[in-house]
This record gives sequence, C-alpha cells and structure tokens, in this order.
Amino acid sequence: MSETTTSTASSDGHPTGASVATPYVKGAGTGEALLEVKNLIKHFPVKSSGVLRRVVGQVQAVDDISFTVNRGQSLGLVGESGCGKSTTGRLLTKLYEPTSGQMIFEGEDLTPLSGKQMLPYRAKVQMIFQDPYSSLNPRHTVGSIVGTPLRVHNVVKKDQYLTRVQEILELVGLNPEHYNRYPSEFSGGQRQRIGIARALALQPKLMVADEPVSALDVSIQAQVINLMQDLQREFNIAFLFIAHDLAIVRHFCPDVAVMYLGKIVEIGPRETIYKEPHHPYTQALLSAVPEVGQAKLGGRRERIRLEGDVPSPINPPSGCRFRTRCWKAQDICAQQEPPLLQISPGHSAACHFAAPLGQERTTPITAERALV
Repeated sequence: MSETTTSTASSDGHPTGASVATPYVKGAGTGEALLEVKNLIKHFPVKSSGVLRRVVGQVQAVDDISFTVNRGQSLGLVGESGCGKSTTGRLLTKLYEPTSGQMIFEGEDLTPLSGKQMLPYRAKVQMIFQDPYSSLNPRHTVGSIVGTPLRVHNVVKKDQYLTRVQEILELVGLNPEHYNRYPSEFSGGQRQRIGIARALALQPKLMVADEPVSALDVSIQAQVINLMQDLQREFNIAFLFIAHDLAIVRHFCPDVAVMYLGKIVEIGPRETIYKEPHHPYTQALLSAVPEVGQAKLGGRRERIRLEGDVPSPINPPSGCRFRTRCWKAQDICAQQEPPLLQISPGHSAACHFAAPLGQERTTPITAERALV
C-alpha cells in the first residue's frame, strides 16, 4: 500500500492543528491494553401498552461482562443471534449508553462522558456495520460518505479534502476516481470497502467490526478479511471482531470470547478455545463447524445437539443461564451463577463443571476453588 504524504502531527499520530493533515502511521501490535471493559451492563426497559406505559421488565441484553482488547490486536466475539454481541459493539462506540460498568480507553473511562466530551474519542474508536447496503446513505456520494468524518473533525485543509478522500479509497482497494459515484453503483463487497474506508478515514486505534462479511459471498469475504488484516498490520489498529462464522474468527483473531444470553461464558487464546474448549456451550458451537481435515481422512466429529430454545433475556434462568440446555447441569447450576474462573493462563470459563470434552467432572470446580 502506498505511503501518504508527511505532515505535522502530534506524538500520538493525531493532528496538532485543526487544519493539518495526519499521515497514516505504521506499527506492530503490543501487549499493552488499549480498551478495558469492566462489569459492563446494558438493560433495555420493556413497557406496557396503553397510556401510562409503565416499565414491566428489562431486556438483559448485556449483563456484567469484562474483557480487554490490546493495542494492535484482535478479540473475536462469537455466539448465537441475540446473545448481545452487537449490543456490546454499539456500547463501545457509545451508540448505546451503558446501564452501568466501565469502558476504559487509553486510561480514561468513557462511560460517563457526554456526546460533546466523546468527540475527541470518536476519531479513535470507529465501527464497521454489518449491512453494507443500509449503513451507507444512498443520497450521498462515496466522496461525501468517506469525507464526512474528515469535515466533522476538521482534520484536513479544504484544498486537501478531495486528495485525502481519494487516498483513503485507494487504501481499501477502490478506484480513487469513483469518489463521485453513489453506493447503488457498487457491489456488496465494494460497499463494505466503502464502509471500511469511512471507518479508516480518521486513523482510529480501535475498530468495532460487527459481522463485517456476513452479507457477502464467500469469495468476497476472503478479500475483505485480507484487506482488514493488511490495514491492521500497516496502521496498528485493534479490532473487536463480532461474527457468527467461527472459521473466520479463528483466522482473524488471536483471542476469542464466547457469549451466551448476555454473558461471556468462555474467553482465551484461539488455540485453547478451538482445540480444548471447557464450557459445554463452546463445545456445542465448535461441534457444528465442519473440519476439512477430518472429512479428507474420512472421519467426522460428533455433533452436539442442544435441546430446547434460548431462554428469554427478559427472564433468564436462575444460576447458570445455559443450564436449561446443558447436559452437565446439576442442582448447583440452578442455585449459583458460576463465576468466570481461570482454567489456564489466559483461559477462563464460567461453568461449575468446566472440563474438556470427554473428561467429565464429578465435583464442581467452583467448590474445589472455594476450598483452596
């Protein structure tokens, strides 16, 4: 990818003046924490019909989750539809206001900040939306869509505006001369590249990618994923990668978190999560993923079929939320909510009977840890 022209910038790579362009800065990921999420909660009120519209319940979309995204690294967030993945992404970008909890970005808690106070952080945290068709305004040209962040944050001089927009389009593999076209003139993969260009315009430090390739054909998915990996390596961007496709998450993210009904039930390095999952929900998810290697050898992994439907987030089960569909469930699972306990370095699971598949426990691991 081509280098951008040099211009005056502060030590963190962001503009020192309102009218000065910022070059794109290359770098490698480090172990330093960029974003720390602590006990994040988001409940949506459910109101009754009628004139008074009383609050009769709460949709517990995200309920007390914690994780860390390191600078320049990727964390994959997976789970069934309705588990709270997209809500988590919108909370991190402050499109939703959290009910409680902390979102500490570069040492500052973003949770209590107002819209005006959040403005400097909007340039550092950007989002790639799931649907490349509905996320782009059909009445605006590509140049207007990609250039709006530059105007809002007053990043470049007026006479440099078009040059910067074309430069960004070229970075994501689009023809720079197509800046005056409308989204309807592009394919699905090209539209998603436009969405990535819009998110990249301010050179963010964190991108929240909400199902960025789910609406695309498989061949186009590979192109977009490779593009995002190239941009991550070149500009040291951290990703929260939200997806259903476990194979894509394994390819893109070195760390994976599994969500179920608003809770993180297992989190750890991808090698551990994929090769030796300890939570029964993670084991069931991975059993549904086809493996080319096993098919080639004539073998087939046994599929774990979960019984029953996902409970309502308005009235989740007591104790462990997965117990109504879990083959390991015992009395303690209904009585006590399992904490997210460390199983091995960097690997944690929230299950009283967490163990690799085929190695069943007879006593709850939570009870054993309490005796230590």
